[in-house]
Amino acid sequence: MNNGRDMWKAIMREMLNGNVFKNVLNALYAKLRFGELDDEGARKTTEWITEWIDSHSKQEPFFMFINYLEPHLEYAPKRELAEQFLPDDVSYEDAIEVPQNPWKYVTGQLSLTGSEFEILKCLYAAEIAYVDSKIGALVGHLKSIGEWDNTVLMILGDHGENIGDHGLMDHQYCLYDSLLHVPLVAHGGSFTDQGSIDDLVQLTDIAPTLLSEIGIGSSSFSNQTQGKPIFEQDRDHVIAEYITPQPSRESIEKRVGDPNNCMDMYDRSLKTIRNKQYKLIRGSDGSTELYDIVKDQDEKDDLSAYKPDVVDEMCSTLDTWISSFDAIETTSNENIDEDAQERLEDLGYI
Repeated sequence: MNNGRDMWKAIMREMLNGNVFKNVLNALYAKLRFGELDDEGARKTTEWITEWIDSHSKQEPFFMFINYLEPHLEYAPKRELAEQFLPDDVSYEDAIEVPQNPWKYVTGQLSLTGSEFEILKCLYAAEIAYVDSKIGALVGHLKSIGEWDNTVLMILGDHGENIGDHGLMDHQYCLYDSLLHVPLVAHGGSFTDQGSIDDLVQLTDIAPTLLSEIGIGSSSFSNQTQGKPIFEQDRDHVIAEYITPQPSRESIEKRVGDPNNCMDMYDRSLKTIRNKQYKLIRGSDGSTELYDIVKDQDEKDDLSAYKPDVVDEMCSTLDTWISSFDAIETTSNENIDEDAQERLEDLGYI
C-alpha cells in the first residue's frame, strides 16, 4: 500500500509512548484500517457502549459523545460490504490497491483517473455503510431495553470528504460543500415527527440544542459558541472558517515533498458565508469565489466577477460578524515538544 513507511513510523511512535499494550491497540485502530486485517473498531466501540448502558442505572440520566473513526482515509472496508458498492468488473483486491495518498495527490506527485476516484467513492460508501450498521445495532439495543423513547440521539458528521472534488483528496484546504454539507439526523424530544428540515444549521448549534432539550438555557454559552437551539432560530445565513492549512506546507514538504510548489496555493486561511441561494468563499490571499448553490450544488461556476453586488453584500455581512467578537490570535508550536509534534505530523494534524 502507498505511504507505508509513514504509516509504520506513526505506529511505532505511538507504540513506544506510555502504555505499550494500550498504544498498540490505539495505533492499530487508527492506522491499520485494512479490510484483510479484520478491523473491528466500530464494532468494539458499539459493544462497549451497549455494555456501559446496561450497567448504568436507568434512574440516572447520562450524556454520551461517540466518535466513530471508520469513514477516513485510508478506505478499507470489509470485503462483503465493499462488493455491494463496487462495479461488477472491479474486484475487491483491485479496489484496495488504488493509491490513497492525499498528500502526494495534492502536491501533484500522484495522478488518479476518473475511474479510480469512482472506486474510492465506492470504498468510502462501504465504510459509511459499516458505521451505519453499528449505529443501527446501538439503536436496536436501546429499543430492546425500552430506552429508545427516552433517548435523544443526534448523528452528524464533523466534515465531509473530497474524493477528487475540486482537485483535492481527504478533508483539508477548502470550504466547499463537499466538506461542509454534512449529515444531521436526530431522534427524540423536539425532533419527534419533524420529518426532513432544510433550515440553515451550523455545528455550533448542536450543543445549545441539546441543552435546550433538557431545559437548560444559557445565553452566555450560546454567545460564546455562536450557536442557537435549532428550533429557536431562523438563520438567514451560516458561516464557517478554515483558520490555517493542516497539515501545514512545512509538514507536507517534510513528509512527501512538494517539487512543484503546489502547496503555495493552499497556504491561506478561508472564511465562507452562505444563505439559501448564494455562497461566498473569501481567502486571506485576496481570493473571492461566489456560487449559486441552488443551481450549482457542486460549486464549479464562480460568479464573483458577474455579481459584484452580491459579493459586496455578503462580504459586508461577513465583516460585521468578524467584528462582533474578539479574534483569537494563533500561536506557533513552541509549547509542543518535538516528539509530540512529530506524532501529530505523522497523523496529519499539523
